[in-house]
Order: sequence, then structure tokens, then C-alpha cells
Amino acid sequence: MRGAAQLDLLLNNTEISEEHRRIAQKVANNERMTFEEGVFLFESCDLDYLGVLANTVRERKNGDTVFFNRNFHIEPTNLCVYDCKFCSYSRLIKQRSDADAWAYSMDQMFDIVRSYDGQPVTEVHIVGGVLPQYDLAFYTEFFKKIKAHRPELHVKALTPVEYHYIFKKAKVSYEEGMALMKSAGLDSMPGGGAEIFDSEIREQIAADKCTAEQWLEIHEVWHHLGGRSNATMLYGHIESFRHRIDHLDRLRQLQDKTGGFQTFIPLKFRNKDNQMSHVPECSSIEDLRNYAVSRIYLDNFDHIKSYWPMIGRTMAQMSLAFGVDDIDGTVDDTTKIYSMAGAEEQNPSLTTQQLVDLIRRVGRRPVERDTLYNVVQDFTDVTFEEDRQWRGYYELPVVSES
Repeated sequence: MRGAAQLDLLLNNTEISEEHRRIAQKVANNERMTFEEGVFLFESCDLDYLGVLANTVRERKNGDTVFFNRNFHIEPTNLCVYDCKFCSYSRLIKQRSDADAWAYSMDQMFDIVRSYDGQPVTEVHIVGGVLPQYDLAFYTEFFKKIKAHRPELHVKALTPVEYHYIFKKAKVSYEEGMALMKSAGLDSMPGGGAEIFDSEIREQIAADKCTAEQWLEIHEVWHHLGGRSNATMLYGHIESFRHRIDHLDRLRQLQDKTGGFQTFIPLKFRNKDNQMSHVPECSSIEDLRNYAVSRIYLDNFDHIKSYWPMIGRTMAQMSLAFGVDDIDGTVDDTTKIYSMAGAEEQNPSLTTQQLVDLIRRVGRRPVERDTLYNVVQDFTDVTFEEDRQWRGYYELPVVSES
């Protein structure tokens, strides 16, 4: 049973409260949630109820489609001038000699790009630590070099945390800096660095990086230049439900102004090997609740993504019933940001066949997209030649109803 039919049953359920019925009716009428209703969804609604509402919104926007893309990551360095308490990935500059620290040269990064020559990838995702040598001249030259080598490859690169530092060092405005990046070949921005917008929480977990206002301003500038970007939220640490809704509300307000956001990606806090290891991680149930509330509240975002390397393949499958319509891409095993934090997937790499099968097994329609959500190929009826032998050594667990 799909979203609309589930919602009809819910509205006809005499056992739910009037407040629950009123909010369900607002979803049926495609009406916006208020701030307090968003908090209510977190505080007073069970998972089944949220799943029905989120699935209704998800299917209204995207039907049964689940998007993925073929991408690869370049992480220039894990050395960083910032000291975020939740980060297991970065090493301070003084830790440069650590065995697990790295800082690639431009030639090394370009070698990674060339290693994908002849492969049907559509996107390179570039994000990492913040260091003085990775400055405005470095990145504009690198983007130009990528575009000269492979013009069709979409460059999705750097977060406002990096851009704020780069532009401040170069003594240029956000408007000047983003225009230079665009002319050099930047195609879109990822959503990282948002963490939690509330200033008191941000002060405790990431005091020295750009503020929430600066993060939002850089995205707004990029949107006004015609660029598209993603947004994230780091959840499940010391924030409250009201902090989460405040974060979603600020994103929704900016989206009302610019329409430049494509996708929202909730990122689960992981407590391995960082300064917040004493903070317990939230449950898988809370993960699903967070996806669902995000889908219901962010009515002006087209897509909600679950990042499968972070939460694992089975949880990614389950999220598709709680508002999610995108599970990111094939990625590859060079992605260290989340594996170093204790993510479910320690060597995150899936073939296209594996991603398609993951989606099919929960009754959804797998569609390969490019970064801007143009359809590259609909895999609904595609049969892989290697299907039979491949299934013999790769099987995903079946997701149970519970």
C-alpha cells in the first residue's frame, strides 16, 4: 500500500487524537507545517504515523523513484585549521606527522580525476579539511584543469566552511569569490558544514568555523549566481528537537527566497575517535524519525537523501519508506570522512548493479541521475548480463516489516 492510501486509512482511524488528525489532514491538503507543529512531529508522533505522512509527501513529489548517481570523491586533505569537536576525520596542522594524515598536491588530485577516464561517472565531489595552501588560486586552477581535461564532468566542490576561509584569506567578498569559482568550472556546492545552526550548540561543537548566517549567505550568493546546492544537518548529539526544527526552518526560509537547494541530507553523528565520544549515538528508529520529519517539514525541497555509506545499506533501504528518494551514488573506497567516524560502511563502494538491486528489493524504481537530477537512465526494466552469477556472491539482507 502506497502513501495516499495509507493516509486515507490514517484519517479514518478513530483512535488517533484530534491533533494528529489535524496534522495528517494538513499533509493531505499539501499545507505547510508551522514551527510548533514540526516540534510536535518529533515529540509526540510515533514512527508508523510519521512514515505514513512522509511517504505521502515523498510519493507526491517523486512517485516510486529512487535516484542515485555515479560519482567519485576527492578529499584533498584531512589536516585542518579548525577543531570541530564531533570530527573524527580531521587532524590539526600540528598533527601533520600522524600516520593517518594526508595533504594531496594538485598533481595527486588530478591523477585521481584521470584514473576515472573512460568510466561512466558524471560527478566529482571535492571536500576536505581547511588549510592555507588550498587557497583561491589553487582551487580555481584545479577546477579549470578538470574542465579542460573532461568538460562534461560535473564539479561539485567545497562547503561554505572552506569558501569562507578561502575568501577571507584572499580578501574578496562572497559575491566576488563565488563568481570566480563559477567561472573556473564550479558547477554546484555540496551541503556540508551546516552542522546545527543554533548559535549555542554551534559554539559547543564547532566554535571556530563559519557561523550559521555565513553558511546560509554563501549558499544564497551561489543561488543568485544561478547555482544549485545541497543542504545538511548533523543530528543526534547534544541538540534538542527544537534545534533541529530551527535548522530546518532556516533552510526552508532560504529556499523560499532562492529555490536553489536541490537536496537535504540528514547526517548522523558518529562518536568514534572524536572529542564527543562520550555522547551516545541515537538509535536507528531516531534516524528514520528524523528522515520522516525532514521530509514533512521541508515542503519546498524536492529531494531527501540518505547517505548509504554513513547509515549502511539496510538502513538506506528502510529510509525509502520514510521520505527518502535518493541514496547518493556509487562513491568509492577513497571516501574517508565517515568511515573514520565509525560509519556502517568502512570501504564504501557499490557497483551500479548493486545499487539497482538494493533499490529493487524494497519495491522502488531505480533511476540514475546526474547531479542536477536529469535522468541518465531508468533501470526499472534493465537486466544485467552478470545478474545470475553476481547474486551468488552478493546478497543484501531482506528488510523486515519490523
